[in-house]
Amino acid sequence: MKRSETRALALMAIYCALFVVFDRVSDMLNLFKMANGGKLNFGPIALLICSYHLGWKKGTLVGIVSVFLQLVIGSVSWYGIASFLLDYMIAYSVYGLASLFPNISYFYSGIFVTSAVRLLSSTLAGTIVWESPFWASLTYNASYMIPTTLCAVIIVPLLCERLKKIW
Repeated sequence: MKRSETRALALMAIYCALFVVFDRVSDMLNLFKMANGGKLNFGPIALLICSYHLGWKKGTLVGIVSVFLQLVIGSVSWYGIASFLLDYMIAYSVYGLASLFPNISYFYSGIFVTSAVRLLSSTLAGTIVWESPFWASLTYNASYMIPTTLCAVIIVPLLCERLKKIW
């Protein structure tokens, strides 16, 4: 294995670990936690930074691995395959695609696009799995996704600009 491949693999492992740590911190802070699942989550910050640092392919892989890490540590609540795919696999792996969308100064459009896809995915899960009306599911999921997105919009550009010197 080449040195650059080893470095990329190590960085991917670090981003997975950061995701788990940020997810656990979100659990401990207990902010915007919804009764039937969903919360203000800082975990996507690690996935977004990974995408901007390592690119969309490695970023998406880190998102997928992060879901399985959540499964192993027991922070996944799913109710069938549709719930697992929509609420976790699609919702978190999509953050890896953020680097495909252009950045304009400190405006990282990939954060908005991937958060919107996650919101849509979770909304569809609510509609399909819980048989909620679309607008009720959208309102429910938006109540924690909007704060999550706002945190990412503020934190990710600041961290990426600081980390560019190291990268």
